[in-house]
Amino acid sequence: SSLAPRGGPLPLVGGRASTHTRASVRSTSTSFSVPTVAPRKAMAPSPASSVSLLRPRPAAALSSSSSSINLRRRASSAAAPTRAMSAAAAAPPPSSSFSGSGSGDRDGKDKFSIFAVIRAMAFYVVTLSLAFPLFCTMVVMFPLTYLKDKYRRYALSFVNDVWACVSTWAFFGVEVIGRENLPPVTTPAVYVANHASYLDIYSLFHLRRPFKFISKVSIFLIPIVGWSMYLTGHIALKRTDRKSQMKTLKDCRELLQKGASVLFFPEGTRSLDGTMAEFKKGAFSIAAKENAVVVPITLVGTSDRMRSGREWMLRPGKIRVVVHPPIQGPDADVLCEQSYTTIKQTLADYSSWPLRG
Repeated sequence: SSLAPRGGPLPLVGGRASTHTRASVRSTSTSFSVPTVAPRKAMAPSPASSVSLLRPRPAAALSSSSSSINLRRRASSAAAPTRAMSAAAAAPPPSSSFSGSGSGDRDGKDKFSIFAVIRAMAFYVVTLSLAFPLFCTMVVMFPLTYLKDKYRRYALSFVNDVWACVSTWAFFGVEVIGRENLPPVTTPAVYVANHASYLDIYSLFHLRRPFKFISKVSIFLIPIVGWSMYLTGHIALKRTDRKSQMKTLKDCRELLQKGASVLFFPEGTRSLDGTMAEFKKGAFSIAAKENAVVVPITLVGTSDRMRSGREWMLRPGKIRVVVHPPIQGPDADVLCEQSYTTIKQTLADYSSWPLRG
């Protein structure tokens, strides 16, 4: 864009440009025209800056490269089935997982079924229909039972057992395995079990032992069912209240001292997917301090029949209650670890057993 001649700057004569130079400038400026810009040709790279990758390859090299690419593609395609088979062989079988609830039909327990809904509604109608006359019976029995058997209340617990067994009879089977491991009725014990379903209590009542279990205060407010729990002597707990928790532990120790048994769900709450959570140490601390036997119990299949959070569906099948040999000792940590390992291993062992029918 500069109008300066190609030879460089204008020569100065006495501080001014010469006449010849000024004339040349005027001539140049007069005849100056904008040149047409021709398309830029590709510049050949200099030897110093050339890159070997940009050099054209001979036809033979291209052919060799294409052949090698095709060979690699064929090898990859041939190896794909082998890799898939290896991955399938390396994947663990579903039944080997400890996290299952112990049934061979777990895949369909989340699917909606109108028959499962109807079955659940019928179950609730039957259990509530039975609860009313049995509750009236308990009201009549309560005064004498309280005077004669204040802590165990065996007669009232027997009514609870009848209610649970009759309620479940038409809807699902309950099989008790290891009943010989149960301590005598008169022996105070701490029963601990995994907790995965609303049906856990119904299943444990099939043991026919007068244990007391801990439940939320709100459950005791439910008409008929909650009132029956109060008459039987079960223990109310405010989960968020520290004082209530300490009182609950104190009440459990007193029951053991008076010859009654208690039932704990050491996980603290029901599992939403059947996976067993870590155990809390409270139940085992009580057992260690009172030198009471601990009876681990594995509930298999309750989550498959009625999953937590889906109490409006009840699926047919069987529930197994596996009673393990009692353990005893002064170390709460050891009791907790042994119970947890035993129950979890049993869930894994029964995970491939079909529970239908």
